[in-house]
Amino acid sequence: MTDTAEILADLRAEGDALDALVEPLDPAGWRTPTPAPGWTIAHQISHLAWTDEWALRAVRDPEGFHAAATGLLVGATEFDGFVDQGAAAGAALAPRDLLDWWRAGRAELLAALAEVPDGRKLPWFGPPMKAGSMATARIMETWAHGEDVAEAVGAGRPPTARLRHVAHLGVRTMGFAFSAHGQPIPTDPVRVELTGAQGQSWSWGPADAENRIAGPALDFCLLVTQRRHPEDLALAVSGPVATAWVPIAQVFAGPPGEGRKPRGR
Repeated sequence: MTDTAEILADLRAEGDALDALVEPLDPAGWRTPTPAPGWTIAHQISHLAWTDEWALRAVRDPEGFHAAATGLLVGATEFDGFVDQGAAAGAALAPRDLLDWWRAGRAELLAALAEVPDGRKLPWFGPPMKAGSMATARIMETWAHGEDVAEAVGAGRPPTARLRHVAHLGVRTMGFAFSAHGQPIPTDPVRVELTGAQGQSWSWGPADAENRIAGPALDFCLLVTQRRHPEDLALAVSGPVATAWVPIAQVFAGPPGEGRKPRGR
């Protein structure tokens, strides 16, 4: 099992990598549209800063988090609207102020998560989670929104070993993806076999499972974060559960996402 301190170090590195992409941007660059409809680069960074604030509240004031979050989860429309409003509010800031907000918030969250006692669970919009899982979720979101930013600025982002965190969360949220779509959670296991950019072999699930997904770790992470359509990914899929999972895979909390259209269309 990965140590929480190691996960936090990877969270810091993922944030620093995205910071390096946006720090040189001029004010016009922050208004560059990203693949997420209606979201500029400023919206992407604002959303990360906004979510870091919610995560920090979950650590420091669980009761306050519950009180504030309860109203948001009454219905999917309200939740979506609140997320978009939070992103828009931060995107309206001057770029340097937005960048400073994000930097300060993520540093504060890193410090707070490092102090969470072992075994303590933190509230969230999905199931409660321990500090290591919260940090893993922040890696996932930082990487996913970083993909949108990188695409917007035309920057190549070599995949790193940090993708293992994203893939792990993607596997763990299979049941949630089915539930979010109103489907029963499958009881048959799925074997996921992925290859990292440096040739690492990562796997989850029984080796003899009928249902299987295999391919590059990057492609699986793009799938579960809904940054690419399944048709655009080099994943080998077999078995009824795995086949049903791929079109609805969703690693992030909230209502079902719309995903991305195939690039050939």
